[in-house]
Amino acid sequence: MTTLKILPHVELCPQGAVIQTLPGNSICEALLDHGIQIEHACDMSCACTTCHVIVREGFASLNETQEEEEDLLDKAWGLEPHSRLGCQALVAKQDLVIEIPRYTINHAKENH
Repeated sequence: MTTLKILPHVELCPQGAVIQTLPGNSICEALLDHGIQIEHACDMSCACTTCHVIVREGFASLNETQEEEEDLLDKAWGLEPHSRLGCQALVAKQDLVIEIPRYTINHAKENH
């Protein structure tokens, strides 16, 4: 099992959390499996940026970013060098520290 430390997020996880997941699961799946309701407007099909996360520790252990994800990340709010889409970032054996950005860009929810 791999440990994911989730930093506090005002709405989704006010106290922060420490969860366990199996290698091979996406960060998004792991969060949802543990009741952390990260947005995933496209049902984890790599078609939006609502599951954007910042990997504060353990970034290098994740699977490589594909071009489609890189293109979408360019549109994410608060993009940082260690940003990933939670639906595309697969957990390995190294523990991770994850930050969920305060805002997301959800065109469907915002009536765009």
